[in-house]
Amino acid sequence: MGLSLRASRVRGAVYFQSKNLFPTNLGAMKARNFFGISLSLIIINMAAIMERADENLLPAVYKEVSEAFEAGPSDLGYLTFIRNFVQGLASPVAGVLAMNYDRPTVLAIGILCWALSTAAVGVSKYFIQVAFWRAVNGVGLAIVIPALQSFIADSYTDGVRGAGFGFLNLVGTVGGIGGGAIATVMAGYNFWGMPGWRFSFIMMASLSSFIGYLVFRFVVDPRRASGGHDAIKFSDRENLIEKLNTSSATVWLDSWAAMKAVMKVPTFRFIVLQGLVGSIPWTAIVFFTLWFELIGFDHNSAAALVGLFAAGCALGSFLGGVIADKMSQIYPFAGRVMCAQFSSFMGIPFSIYLLCVIPQSVTSYYTFAVTLFLMGLTVSWCATATNGPMFAEVVPVKHRTMIYAFDRAFELSFSSFAAPIVGILSEKIYGYDAKSVDPLLGSPREAYALSRGLISMMVVPTALCCLFYTPLYWTFKQDRENARLGSSKETEML
Repeated sequence: MGLSLRASRVRGAVYFQSKNLFPTNLGAMKARNFFGISLSLIIINMAAIMERADENLLPAVYKEVSEAFEAGPSDLGYLTFIRNFVQGLASPVAGVLAMNYDRPTVLAIGILCWALSTAAVGVSKYFIQVAFWRAVNGVGLAIVIPALQSFIADSYTDGVRGAGFGFLNLVGTVGGIGGGAIATVMAGYNFWGMPGWRFSFIMMASLSSFIGYLVFRFVVDPRRASGGHDAIKFSDRENLIEKLNTSSATVWLDSWAAMKAVMKVPTFRFIVLQGLVGSIPWTAIVFFTLWFELIGFDHNSAAALVGLFAAGCALGSFLGGVIADKMSQIYPFAGRVMCAQFSSFMGIPFSIYLLCVIPQSVTSYYTFAVTLFLMGLTVSWCATATNGPMFAEVVPVKHRTMIYAFDRAFELSFSSFAAPIVGILSEKIYGYDAKSVDPLLGSPREAYALSRGLISMMVVPTALCCLFYTPLYWTFKQDRENARLGSSKETEML
């Protein structure tokens, strides 16, 4: 792209910035650095923190929600299902918005949408209200996540993109730890007469709204650096109205062309295929907090255990991204695939040991803790080491948002069924009875039933995920060369 790049290292991540990245008007005013780091990237990572915190709020208080609305595991799984399913359906539309309009504005709208729906869940009186607002929450996340991923892809070069995605996932997971831990701990208290779990939703919604304002006010889209076809065709945020008045037919025709181009890429299809099954265990994991509380752990202990798993995932995702960057330099067309298969395979022995071997007792706390941390450290590589970086290399730059949006659409639509299936298996096959659960002591019988449902949704999908990565050894090389050729032709035509 002819840009002069400089790198600044922060906590092992490499942030690339252009010396002439922004226009001299509003863009120049907002092109700020904070201790040598792009302010835009700082705020984008803050948005990732809040996004993951929001995702972890409800699973962290499943037990309290179950008591408040007399809901069993299948009902709780339905709440996760409806949010993920709606998010999957809405992702392509969000991809169109982020591809054609100013991404910070699109991000701010998505953040506001999820913040309002999160607050609404906190004040809901009926289960059906919670379900409705979880669907709205899915729309907000559908807008935010593809835009975040394409923003990061555009901010890093190929050789360090794994580290960039890893750092985004690391800070996001920190947000998930914080959101889940705060909600779990607060659930045991009342605040000004309001149950703690409800108050945590309102508090998190307020923080998210503030981050949304920062995104709208200070973040600059890196596409403004380009004069190419993929660049935003306006010089500053105030000209958004002019962009919106552009022929909608042209926008949708361009978007439809992008959709068809993405769907034709074999590497994309195989990564989506593995994601259809590989995302199922991650959806089932939302029951971990409830499982530990059923075993008999108190709120603090359950939050600490889930937090250790999340901490392992945070470090593992960044570590996996860095390792994959190094492996891709040694094996340009196979290194990232090897990392993904190693990581997905490790989910099999860890899941069996965690759910079937360790005694389900409060006396096993330290065994659970070590196992969860090591499991998170090794099973969390795929998205940052392989999927995110490879997507950025197999399509032209202008199609990056669309490829991330379609990936989310397929994965979430399919994996959203995992949570209710875990609940149905636990209740119908293994005899889980919500009425038998003691609010303080839990229920070992119900904990065992839930663990059987979890193992059913973790081992086999993980094995298939590992297998479905194999064709990438043959498809990635050609797809990357085609994408680079396509980008070169577009550059020559400008």
